[in-house]
Amino acid sequence: MYEQYWKPMGDKTTIVIPGWQSMSYFSDVTNLCWFMEPELAKQIVRIHKVVGNAVTEGRHIVVGTGSSQLLLAALYALSPQDSSNPISVVSAAPYYSSYPLMTDCVKSGIHKWAGDAKIFDKDEPYIELVTSPNNPDGFVRHPMVNRTGGILVHDLAYYWPQYTPISTPADNDLSLFTVSKSTGHAGLRIGWALVKDVEVAKRMIKFIELNTIGVSKDSQLRAAKVLEVVSDSCEQAGGSEYTESFFHFSHTVMTERWRLLREAVKRSGLFSLPNFSPAHCNFFDNNLGTQPGKNNKIFVYMVYFFLKVVQS
Repeated sequence: MYEQYWKPMGDKTTIVIPGWQSMSYFSDVTNLCWFMEPELAKQIVRIHKVVGNAVTEGRHIVVGTGSSQLLLAALYALSPQDSSNPISVVSAAPYYSSYPLMTDCVKSGIHKWAGDAKIFDKDEPYIELVTSPNNPDGFVRHPMVNRTGGILVHDLAYYWPQYTPISTPADNDLSLFTVSKSTGHAGLRIGWALVKDVEVAKRMIKFIELNTIGVSKDSQLRAAKVLEVVSDSCEQAGGSEYTESFFHFSHTVMTERWRLLREAVKRSGLFSLPNFSPAHCNFFDNNLGTQPGKNNKIFVYMVYFFLKVVQS
């Protein structure tokens, strides 16, 4: 969906990696996340500062092979290792369809899927996955259970200005992001977590070490270059190098796609789509509505809302 923006970038996003580079497992032995490329860490901090969508001060950055690996790492890190019973993992319905499969895939015995957070009533520790904006319905989400012993993981894959108003920097104990949704580069398979607790970060890093012995350096370097260009485009928009920022372009694309989708739904007379209340976006300095997106799979939303109509 975003190829139209990236193709004209040419050499701005081109990197050359010599055959002798990135041969070691290690990237920065002074960093807690020893397999993270320093340039990627630098650009992650920069992009969050430019957009204003997350607090990075006092956080440990953990890089992963997409946010999917990071979610598994977070579940591993947050689950009690000495409990006789697996900790319950919940999320408010409708939730991302892969959550149950990912939670129970390896039958680890330390965590188990326990369903809809809205009806979870067990008096025991739990992990709640809070996806905001939510996949699949696009609504802003907050924790639902709010009970003692709960641990929160915030999946903020879509908390970027082309999808939803950036009202405040996310200030959570553990937040997940990914380049696949922020810039459209799903094939890079790069995500990152912002983690407040150093011990949780260490356990997440250990999981990734055991799982894949780190994360592809080539992908990290490409992701760093892409994020650098995104930040440059925001800071230099309207100049000779960048006529518009990446987020202005992508927001326009999403607006047009949702306009076409709403027109099609209106003409059909069979479907209905939600109206998202506008909110002030600090990035655009304007009142805007949410326009959910899953890159080039916006049809997924139409199917979801069709099922919603059929059920009602």
